[in-house]
Amino acid sequence: MSIIRLSLLLIGLALGGCASPHHNPKDPFESFNRGMYRFNDAVDKSVLKPAAHGYNAIMPSAAKTAVTNFFSNLDDVTVTLNDLLQFKIVQGITDFERVLFNSTFGIFGLIDVATSMGLEKHNEDFGQTLGYWGIRSGPYLVLPFFGPSSVRDGIGLYADSQTSMLKEVEHIPTRNQMYALNTVSTRANLLDEEKIVDEASIDPYSFRRDAYLQHRQSRVYDGSPPREKFDDEENGNAPDGTSTNSSPENKQSTVDEAAPVTAPVVADYAAESAPQQNPSVVRIWLAQRNGTY
Repeated sequence: MSIIRLSLLLIGLALGGCASPHHNPKDPFESFNRGMYRFNDAVDKSVLKPAAHGYNAIMPSAAKTAVTNFFSNLDDVTVTLNDLLQFKIVQGITDFERVLFNSTFGIFGLIDVATSMGLEKHNEDFGQTLGYWGIRSGPYLVLPFFGPSSVRDGIGLYADSQTSMLKEVEHIPTRNQMYALNTVSTRANLLDEEKIVDEASIDPYSFRRDAYLQHRQSRVYDGSPPREKFDDEENGNAPDGTSTNSSPENKQSTVDEAAPVTAPVVADYAAESAPQQNPSVVRIWLAQRNGTY
């Protein structure tokens, strides 16, 4: 995807003069990131959000579910690959079976028969794989069009794009239409979630940043990061994907229930999973809803 290369190039050109010693150590490029956040937000409000509302207005519920299932099935191929790279053999077999059953009995993935068979969906990507291998997340970054990320996750995003099944579509106009449909479908699925973010946010940028970092930390450790990781984040220390006292090999395996965010810009709504995944965000969200924050 050339848009990923463009995003990385823009970041490389812009970051040189953006670091500030006065900002959050998790976010040394905050000036650049806030500017990119505003850019992404403008693109979302002017293009993606109206398209998502239109999509919801014209698409029957069953058709929207089928579209979501179709792209989720394609994503399971990348998930399976990352399962194996993280030596999660049993989970990898399960995800391979999901692809097999959904692609056949589920009519090319339009129907999620695998879940009804007890084959739960997992969410793995190359950013998580790098974290499993012990590579730290690096500084927080907001990518143009793709939203919240980090140095590690930016590399992972590019790697995952190269293994995407959509790249196998040789007819470029058709491939681009499928990318666009996936983007709008994903954004439409997040319309309700952004209401939570708006209610919970005094500073939407900081909320999304902290939610994203904690969410990714949780995913690297399959929902069971070391306690000191959350403590470090709440004390303003930079998070990373590894721990000196714990490794992903020893983590408790759980199913991550958050839906994967794979489309441009809508990754900016990674906070969709915050109320389920992140203790500090939950406290703020509940306190604000009760009028005590």
